[in-house]
Amino acid sequence: MMARPRGPSDRRAAIVRAATRLFAEDGYDGVSLRQIAREAGVDAALVHHYFDGKEELFAASVALPMNPEVLLSGIDEQALAERGRFVARAIVRLWEGPQRHALAAFFRSTISSTSRSRLLAQLVRRRILARVSDGLPGDDAERELRASMAASQVVGFMLARYIVKLEPLASLPADDAERLLAPAIQRHLTGPLPGAS
Repeated sequence: MMARPRGPSDRRAAIVRAATRLFAEDGYDGVSLRQIAREAGVDAALVHHYFDGKEELFAASVALPMNPEVLLSGIDEQALAERGRFVARAIVRLWEGPQRHALAAFFRSTISSTSRSRLLAQLVRRRILARVSDGLPGDDAERELRASMAASQVVGFMLARYIVKLEPLASLPADDAERLLAPAIQRHLTGPLPGAS
């Protein structure tokens, strides 16, 4: 049996550890806050004391160095034809800002861990891709495909420019990098899909 956490920081850390393990094993939808509390050895009310809900606890489990809601603030007002530009600008500004080193550390630690990668994929689908794909052409499956293809473009860009520092992309001025990234994202979001009639 697990020792009960003693102080407030111990309790919060125990909740996050338990949530991380359970989310990695069973996915977001397969885990309840009561299960997390039981696993952490705390009362379920304490989970609500530290976290507003499962979504916030999930984000803490993945330890994102930024808030997806802030990153995507205003995307709902964008015309579909401007979404690629909006996403490119948000990504470049985020990585060019003061959180650059935290983002790089997060990116490296996540891609080297299967469980963290799985957690991140769930979080990205729920909190980022669902917002980006809202209103895109096609049925649910097509919108998910479009959003995941756009995400693959973004992840490749981040990896090449900020982690691997692939030249000449790494040395391009931020505005130029953004201008190159935007149409590639937009093509995945609204352009014709190969093989589609």
